[in-house]
Amino acid sequence: MPFCPNCGTQNSGSFCTQCGTPIPAAPGSSGGFAAPPQSAAATGLSDNVAGALCYVLGLITGILFLAITPYNQNPRVRFHAWQSVLLTVAWCVFWFALAIVTGFMHFLALLLIPVEMLIGFAGFCLWLFLMWKAYNGEIFEVPVIGGIARQQAGL
Repeated sequence: MPFCPNCGTQNSGSFCTQCGTPIPAAPGSSGGFAAPPQSAAATGLSDNVAGALCYVLGLITGILFLAITPYNQNPRVRFHAWQSVLLTVAWCVFWFALAIVTGFMHFLALLLIPVEMLIGFAGFCLWLFLMWKAYNGEIFEVPVIGGIARQQAGL
């Protein structure tokens, strides 16, 4: 049943019973129910937003976007998810190795603190840069990890 465009009353005829305004017929309607309009939330995230969200929590969001059905079929989102997962694993391995080296060389531990802070800041900047590139719809490959992610995503 159509609604009056003027007062919003539900009507069955071509004129509103409340205010008398003519009610236009829906184009292509044959008396059935029309599909409700799709909102942005009902259709899901766009590719660039999903790609950027892959990096937010690293391993967790990367695996999540590899598992969620509409996004794991999109090669661009899969690339960002794989790169996020591989980068997080490589980053954790790197920090674990650095902690072992620092633990064995107590005399260098104090000298390595500024270096560790600089490396940590560079990693933070890389994380922000990858999210920004993904949000802009661009693909930026981290030198070694990006090739593996591209292969896994099928790009």
